[in-house]
Amino acid sequence: MILVTGGTGLVGAHLLFDLLQKEDKVCAIKRSHSSLNQIEKIFSFYSSDPISLLAKIEWREAELLDYFSLEEALKGITQVYHCAAMVSFKKKDKQKMMTANIEGTKNLVNACLHNRIQKLVHVSSIAALGRAEAGESASEKTPWKDSDKDSPYSISKYQSEMEVWRGIAEGLNAVIVNPSVILGPGDWSKGSPSFFNMMAKGMKYYSHGMNGYVYVRDVTRAMIELMESDINGERFVLNGEDLTYLEFFNMMAKSLNKPFPSIEAKAWMMNLAWRGAYIKGLITRKTPELTKSTARSFMSSYSYSSEKIEKSISFEFTALQKAIMLIGDCHLKDKNVL
Repeated sequence: MILVTGGTGLVGAHLLFDLLQKEDKVCAIKRSHSSLNQIEKIFSFYSSDPISLLAKIEWREAELLDYFSLEEALKGITQVYHCAAMVSFKKKDKQKMMTANIEGTKNLVNACLHNRIQKLVHVSSIAALGRAEAGESASEKTPWKDSDKDSPYSISKYQSEMEVWRGIAEGLNAVIVNPSVILGPGDWSKGSPSFFNMMAKGMKYYSHGMNGYVYVRDVTRAMIELMESDINGERFVLNGEDLTYLEFFNMMAKSLNKPFPSIEAKAWMMNLAWRGAYIKGLITRKTPELTKSTARSFMSSYSYSSEKIEKSISFEFTALQKAIMLIGDCHLKDKNVL
């Protein structure tokens, strides 16, 4: 029996959909007040009958910060996919995020050890990798170095991953994946799906820099293949391609039938933009699509290597141009886009 944490999120919902294509029943944990609207929406992008698919999920109420509820939720479970994590770049969320990600993972690892789970696949992040030297690509072997440039989110993911490595040292059969920026259809108001909302509203500006991206269906496919493999005690970078921001923006524009951005955004312009978005968010009480962190990332260059997983299980990634066209099509067909 399979159990998924974070099943109502972008990765978790897509993972549940993919698992249900081959499993009669899957378990997932959720809080008592969690809404299933988002997972139903994601299922509807790929199925004409999302309600029937949802009915195949056994929801078990548990909190990652409540160890004993996790022990109860893991009864009868043999495989666990840990997708749950809090993502925030707001100062006020720092301590809450650190506790949720680190302590939550610690509790889950301990519960898996206690219940003698056969295997755990943990979703980490490229944020938990070290920074590569200029002109090089970060990989599984790039060492982490503490820096004042590390965001609280990066630190939380790094320390969460350390809890999994600790579990492996204590006998847990586990594999870790480190995805780059995950692209997929979902809640268009936050996370990477919000990039498509920004482009749909008309984006005239582009910035220099580069980042790594991966299609969400590739992330879930890699997780399932690693779960079903004999691989244990390893981590794998999942990065479809490195794209300059101009390439990425142009691909999004094409997928949404919008004009390509044509004005180069300077650093001072990006700084004004995120501050304006922040003020607007205070007025509208909506999470801004452009934040200080995303604005700074748009001015930086990062590169990642997925050579290890490509060789280990002969994994092939979806071309990002194809993936972005598929996501853009979902955005165009979504009648409830904000």
